[in-house]
Amino acid sequence: MIELNIPDRGVVKLEHLVSDVNGTLAIDGRLQDGVSEILLSLSDSLILHLLTADTHGRQHIIDDQLGLKAIRIPPGNEAEAKAEYVHKLGAEHVVSIGQGANDWAMLGAAEIGICVGSPEGMALVALKAADLVVPDIITALGLLENPMRIVASLRR
Repeated sequence: MIELNIPDRGVVKLEHLVSDVNGTLAIDGRLQDGVSEILLSLSDSLILHLLTADTHGRQHIIDDQLGLKAIRIPPGNEAEAKAEYVHKLGAEHVVSIGQGANDWAMLGAAEIGICVGSPEGMALVALKAADLVVPDIITALGLLENPMRIVASLRR
C-alpha cells in the first residue's frame, strides 16, 4: 500500500494500480524499455492490474514478461468496462494510468488518475479526466516510486 496525506484532499491509501497496456505500458504490442523492472518493484506495494483490448495480439508475450495475466476487455463500451473494473476494486484505493480515449472513465473513477504521453498520442478526454498528466510511462511509474511527488502536485 502507498499512503499519501495530500493537503486539502486528505489521506489516500492506494492498494491497486490499474493500467492500460497498449499505448501506455507498451507501444505496438511491445513493452517500453524499463517498464517491467519498475512494475516488479511496485508490486511490493501495489497489486497490479493490466486491462487490455490486446490490439496487437501480443498480450500473451507481455503477460509472460511480467509474470501476470492481463484482463482482456471485449470490444464495445471499453471505457465503461475499465471504469467498472476500478469501481469493483474500490475506486478510493486505486491509482490508474492510461492515455487513450477508452481510458478516460477509468482515470476519472480512480482516486488518482494519471494520463501519460505516448507515441500513440494522448486522447483529450483522457487528459481532461486525469488528476495528473506526465510525459511518459517511466515518469508516471516514477511518481509511484516517489509518492511525495504526487503530494507536491496535488496539494492545494
